[in-house]
Amino acid sequence: MKLLKAAVIFVLVPTLTPAFDPLSVSVVAGSAVMAWHLFSSDSWLRCRFQECCNKNATVNFTALKAQLDNRLFGQHLAKDVVLKAVLGFSNNPSPKKPLILSLHGWAGTGKNFLSQILAEQVHPAGLRSKFVHLFLATLHFPHQDQVKLYKEQLQNWIRGNVSACPSSVFIFDEMDKMHPGVIDAIKPFLDYYEEVDGVSYRKAIFIFLSNAGGDLINKAAFDFWSSGKRREDIQLKDLEPLLSVGVFNNKNSGLWHSSIIDRNLIDYFVPFLPLEQRHVKMCVRAEMTARGYAVDEKIVQAVADEMTYFPKEQKIYSDKGCKTVQAKLDIHEDFVMRDMKARA
Repeated sequence: MKLLKAAVIFVLVPTLTPAFDPLSVSVVAGSAVMAWHLFSSDSWLRCRFQECCNKNATVNFTALKAQLDNRLFGQHLAKDVVLKAVLGFSNNPSPKKPLILSLHGWAGTGKNFLSQILAEQVHPAGLRSKFVHLFLATLHFPHQDQVKLYKEQLQNWIRGNVSACPSSVFIFDEMDKMHPGVIDAIKPFLDYYEEVDGVSYRKAIFIFLSNAGGDLINKAAFDFWSSGKRREDIQLKDLEPLLSVGVFNNKNSGLWHSSIIDRNLIDYFVPFLPLEQRHVKMCVRAEMTARGYAVDEKIVQAVADEMTYFPKEQKIYSDKGCKTVQAKLDIHEDFVMRDMKARA
């Protein structure tokens, strides 16, 4: 505020000077413009020093694809669906409704990872951005007897944040643990309305993450494997109808009998397939590279072998996906460091 006061003083002082001084007027005008650039809510100068809202929700498709290719493994369906959905939404100057994605699959398959990558492409600070909001069912909506209060708070929270930034991103994790009815509070914001109480929600992005439907996805993947078909041959049409019906009728899902599904407001039900050992190895290599280690295939194999796999007889899929890769690599870290020192 000191700079703003200085600008105001510059404006007032020349008015007390009896003689007209063009140079003083120029300084005054320049100071006023500078003050506007510093304190206007979306001025380019202010946005250089603090985060500003990306109001148009533009996404760099090439950058998003590169991130998904390099960091998300074994999920050809999720990559394809999200890339197409985001590209269409981002390129549409006047969408009719917010983009709504529902990600399903067992833990460790990459749902959180993908939502973080997507959030980073809309707002570079990702989960640290004041325009990206993460809700955890067990943390933010823990008590069943307070559902009515949660619904009111959720509506107020989303209304306020979208008013501040139309392209806000909302991520709802643990949807399978959310009390039924809570999420229906935001249904008016997801529907085909131009505005709700003077606020447009059409450029916002809503992402639901859930383990619900994971069993259906795993069975479909195993059926493909059993029939000799390639994993990569699984298409969205093979799984999406099963997911939408299964989640709607699942009493252990926050989307149980939800009006959001009933009104067909979810754009895509995105399946995350169970990860095979080759995908776990990709996760290990990526983690080693991220830590600055040279990739040692013996360590990669050792970490992959420590994971547990299902079905019991065939042992094809990791039952925790890549979720425990970091922790298991920690155990081998001493060996990795000693090997790096020896090579050095």
